[in-house]
Amino acid sequence: MSGLLALLDDVAGIAKVAAASVDDVAAQALKAGTKAAGAVIDDTAVAPKYLHGFSAARELPIVWKIAKGSVRNKLVFLLPAGLLLSAFADWAIAPLLMLGGCYLCFEGAEKIHHAWHHGPEPAVFPEDAEGDPAHLEETKAAGAIKTDFILSAEIMTIALAAIPDGPIWMEALTLAVVAVGITAAVYGSVALIVKADDIGLHLATHARTGIMQRFGRGLVRVMPPFMKFLTIVGTAAMLWVGGNIILHGFAELGFGGLDHLIIHISEIVGAAGPGTVEPALTWIAKAAMDGIFGLALGLALLPVLTRAVPAVWQAVTGRKPAE
Repeated sequence: MSGLLALLDDVAGIAKVAAASVDDVAAQALKAGTKAAGAVIDDTAVAPKYLHGFSAARELPIVWKIAKGSVRNKLVFLLPAGLLLSAFADWAIAPLLMLGGCYLCFEGAEKIHHAWHHGPEPAVFPEDAEGDPAHLEETKAAGAIKTDFILSAEIMTIALAAIPDGPIWMEALTLAVVAVGITAAVYGSVALIVKADDIGLHLATHARTGIMQRFGRGLVRVMPPFMKFLTIVGTAAMLWVGGNIILHGFAELGFGGLDHLIIHISEIVGAAGPGTVEPALTWIAKAAMDGIFGLALGLALLPVLTRAVPAVWQAVTGRKPAE
């Protein structure tokens, strides 16, 4: 009997340790997720632009497809890579993030360049598109997942930096909780945004009270311009985040002059306003200058990545990149 009691006591002790570990993981995941909130907002703003032009029936399936790709990005690729780099080659994290930042700057600048010279892209529905409609959907989803990879890399890196040193299994479990939680939050919000007009139409035609019907009609009217606005915000977010990653990376590598100058100017701008809005003005000024730097870098990369790199690729492989 005494042996059984001792065993039960050991089991109870193990259970307490496990419960404490779960609490620690939850607390650390919440803290890390909060640190990465800025990148989460960017990810939420960027994703809906990839759904522009698709019929309502295909919006949620595409969101689900992108969400699955985002989870795969975080859990299969970024989580183990982040832990390995953090343990054995932490010096490589900044340069790799800077490459991702360059891609974001390029993509954002390409969108602006195209809109400036060709106007806004027309809405293309899969049923009206030339070729295979499923191919258009796959292409859009693949582009969204590729962009998500860069933003997810920033989210996971920020989260990893916010987690205190501990057993690798604890860090891995915390990062996994952050990855799943943030993905659910981002793409749950995206799904709600893209279906808001359908919800409004349903309320406008089926709601039992006049207030809810008016609310539904308001949603229907507001969502199209809101989606266009969100597309602009998504492009701006690419430039802001990309520029910030590059500048911060240069600072980590010992070339922080420009980043320090931008921070100093943003602090001056913030101090010029009332004390209650000083933090907001400082943040806006910093984000604007990061975005301008990102746009300049992206425009400089346009001829390199759209002409020089494809030419080299064709010379080496004998095939055009599109093939």
